[in-house]
Amino acid sequence: MSYLSSGSISVCTRLSSICSRRHPVPARSLSRFTSSRPSLLSRNRAQSRHSPVCAAYVAAQSTRCSVTQSRCSPALRFSAGNSMSTHATATAEPANTTDNPLLKDSVTPAFDKIQAEHVVPGIRALLAELNENLDNLEKSVQPTWEGLVEPLERLSDKIERTWGAVSHLKAVKDSEPLRTAVDEVQPERVKLSLRLSQSKPLYEAFKGIKEGDLWSQLSEAQQRIVDGELRDFVLGGVALEGSSKDRFNEIQQELSQLSTKFSNNLLDATKAFKKLLKEPSEVEGLPQSALELAAQQAKDEGEAEATAEKGPWLFTLDFPSFFPIITHSKNRALREEMYRANITRASSGENDNSPIIQKVLSLKQEKAHLLGYDNFAEVSMASKMATLDKAEALLEDLRLASWDAAVKDLDDVKAFAAKQGFKEELKQWDVSFWAERLREAKFNITDEELRPYFALPNVLKGLFQVAGQLFGVTVEAADGKAPVWNSDVRFFCIKQDGKPRAYFFFDPYSRPSEKRGGAWMDEVVGRSRLLAPAGESVRLPVAHMVCNQTPPVGDKPSLMTFREVETVFHEFGHALQHMMTKQAEGLVAGIRGVEWDAVELPSQFMENWCYNRATLNTFARHYETNDPLPEELYKKLVAARTFRSGSMMMRQLHFAMLDLELHARFKPGGKETVFDVDHRIAKTTMVMQPLPEDRFLCGFSHIFAGGYSAGYYSYKWAEVLSADAFSAFEEAGLEDGSAIAETGRRFRDTVLSLGGGRAPALVFKDFRGRDPSTEALLRHNDLLPAAA
Repeated sequence: MSYLSSGSISVCTRLSSICSRRHPVPARSLSRFTSSRPSLLSRNRAQSRHSPVCAAYVAAQSTRCSVTQSRCSPALRFSAGNSMSTHATATAEPANTTDNPLLKDSVTPAFDKIQAEHVVPGIRALLAELNENLDNLEKSVQPTWEGLVEPLERLSDKIERTWGAVSHLKAVKDSEPLRTAVDEVQPERVKLSLRLSQSKPLYEAFKGIKEGDLWSQLSEAQQRIVDGELRDFVLGGVALEGSSKDRFNEIQQELSQLSTKFSNNLLDATKAFKKLLKEPSEVEGLPQSALELAAQQAKDEGEAEATAEKGPWLFTLDFPSFFPIITHSKNRALREEMYRANITRASSGENDNSPIIQKVLSLKQEKAHLLGYDNFAEVSMASKMATLDKAEALLEDLRLASWDAAVKDLDDVKAFAAKQGFKEELKQWDVSFWAERLREAKFNITDEELRPYFALPNVLKGLFQVAGQLFGVTVEAADGKAPVWNSDVRFFCIKQDGKPRAYFFFDPYSRPSEKRGGAWMDEVVGRSRLLAPAGESVRLPVAHMVCNQTPPVGDKPSLMTFREVETVFHEFGHALQHMMTKQAEGLVAGIRGVEWDAVELPSQFMENWCYNRATLNTFARHYETNDPLPEELYKKLVAARTFRSGSMMMRQLHFAMLDLELHARFKPGGKETVFDVDHRIAKTTMVMQPLPEDRFLCGFSHIFAGGYSAGYYSYKWAEVLSADAFSAFEEAGLEDGSAIAETGRRFRDTVLSLGGGRAPALVFKDFRGRDPSTEALLRHNDLLPAAA
C-alpha cells in the first residue's frame, strides 16, 4: 500500500531541520522490549519488546519486545550497549585496566566480576582517555574513510563495551549501589556524547566525504553511514550556537536523567506491591503452576512452610504472577485489587512518574523547536521508513478493519458471562477472566493443558532446528566459555558450515527483585571488519536474549505458556538479524542502522513458525512422557490463534495512536492532561473505556524510557512487513521442505544479512520481489472483509 511502499530513508541536508533518529532508549534492548538506525557513535535501538509497559495486556497479548531498551537516550551518540574488541582506541595511554574488570579487553565482559564500585572509577578513566583521543582526532581529521570513520568506530567501541556492560547489568541485576554509580557518571558520559554530536571538525569532514570525489567510490553501506552521520550531527545540535546550544545540551542531560528515573520508579513501584494470601478459598481457580510459583515466592519472603497446596501464596505485579490472577482467579475482589494496582503503578508517592511524563514531553517539544521542527514526532519520523501522515494512515486503516471485530469480541464475552450466571456489570477486571472462560469453552483448550508440552529445553531444541532448516545454521551450547551474571544464564554458539558465525547469551527467567520486566534482545558486540581480532577477517557478533518467563519450580523444568514460547521465538528473530549479518562495515552490521519501523520484521516473522505443525513436532512433547502434542490440541491451538484478534489489534493501535498524539499535537501545560489525551484517544480505539483513575501511561516505558517515542506504531508497520514475508513461505508451501529451505536462504541473504547497509524498503523488495501489502496481516488475524 502507498504508505508502505515509498519507504527508503532520505537524508535531509537542511542544517536547521535535519532528519534525526535518536530516541531515548533506556538500558535495555531491541526487545520488545532503541532510535531508528544506529549511527557511528549512537546505536539507538529499541527497548526490549516489552518494557514493563502495560504489564498485563501488552506483555500478554500483543507485540512483546524491544530491541534494546538501553541503547541510547536521545542525548547520546554512544550506544548503551557494549561492543567488544581487543583494539586500542588510539593515541592516548589506555585507562588503567589492572584492577578494574570493567575495563579489561576480554572477549566478553567480565559479567561475573563487575561490581558497582568499579563503575565510577572505570568510566571516568575511560572518558578521560576518550576525550584525549577526540582532541587528537579533531586536530588531525581528514575527509577520508581511514582518517575519519575508522577512528570514530574504534573510539566508540571502547565506550560501547564498557558502558554497555554497565547498562546491561543494571537491567538484569539492579541494585541501589549500581543505580547510585550510574547516576553519578551518566552526566559525564552524556557530556562526551554531546561533544561528539556537536564536533564541527568531524561534521565538516563528513561533509567533505559527501561532497568530494570519494563519495562515488563508497559502497552503498558506506554511503548510508555518511548520510546517517550528517543527519545525526545536525540533529545532535552541531548547527546550534550560543544560548540555543547551551539549552539543547541542558535538555539532553535532563532527558537522560528522566529516562533513568522513570525506569527506576516503575521497577520500585512494581516491587513494592505484594499480596500474601493464606486461605485456599482466596486462590480458587488459579492453575497449579501459578500456585507453585506463588508458594515459591512466599518461601523466598520468609514463609518457610509455604506449599502450592496449602499456602501461603505471595503474588506480585510481575507478569508471571499477575497474569494468572487477572485471567483465572474466581476471586473477583482479588482481580479488581490487582487490576487497579497494575493500572496505577508508579502514579503516586515517591515513585510517581506523572511529573516525569509532563517534563519529558515538554523538553522533547522544546528540543524539536530548537532543531527547527514543529514537534518531536517529526524529529522521530525523519529517520524512519514512515512519515507521520503515512504512519497515521496505516493505523487508521487497521483501526477501521478491526473495530467491528473488537465490538463483537466484547459482546461475545458479555453474552457468555451472562449465560454462565454472571449478573454484575462486566468491568475491566472481568474481561480477561470471562474471555478466557469463553476461549476454553469455544476451543476446549487451556494454557495449563499446553504447558507440559512446552518445557524450555525442548522449546530451545525446536527453535534451533527451525533455524537450521531455514537458514542453514547449527546452534551449540557453549556454557562456561563466557562469564555470566546469573547461574541460569546460558551461552550458545551459532555455526555455519562448521565454523562459528556468532554467539549469544540467553537469560530466560523472571527475577522481580533485580531484573526489569519484559523481554528484549541487545547486542554485546557487532560484526566488524575493522575490529577483527588478529588473524581473523571480521569480529564475530555476540547478542543478549533476555526474557521474563515462568521459572522452574521444584524438580520441574520451566513449563512455558504458549505466549512465552512465541516470545522466545520473537527475541531469537531479533538476535538472528544481529548475528547472521554479512555486512563488513560494523556501523551498519546486523541491527545497527536499520530503520526503527523495520526492526521488528525478523522477530515478528519468527513467531509464525510457532503455529507450524512441522515446527511444533520438533519440540512440543510432554516433559514427562515425551508424547508429542496431540493433533486435537494442535488444531485447537491454531483455531484459537485469532480469538479476540480485533481486540488485540485495537489495543496495540491505542498505544500507537496515543504515542503519536502525545508527541505530535499535545501541548504540555495546556488544559488537557496526558491522561485526558489517553481517554480521548480511547473513545475510538477501546470498546470498553478505561477507568477514570487509569494511569497506565506511568508504566509506558516504551515511549518514556525506551526507544519508541513517536515510534510505537513501528510494531504494526513492521508487522505488515513480517506477515507479508511469511506469506512467501505459505506460497512456497509450508509442507514442502526443499521450497521452505530455499525461501529461508533467500530471507537469510536479504533481511538477515544486509543489516542497515541497505534501505529496508529495498531489502524487502530484494526478498519479496515487490512492495509490501497489508493483506497477509489482515488475513492472519481473520480481519479481511468477507467476500461479497
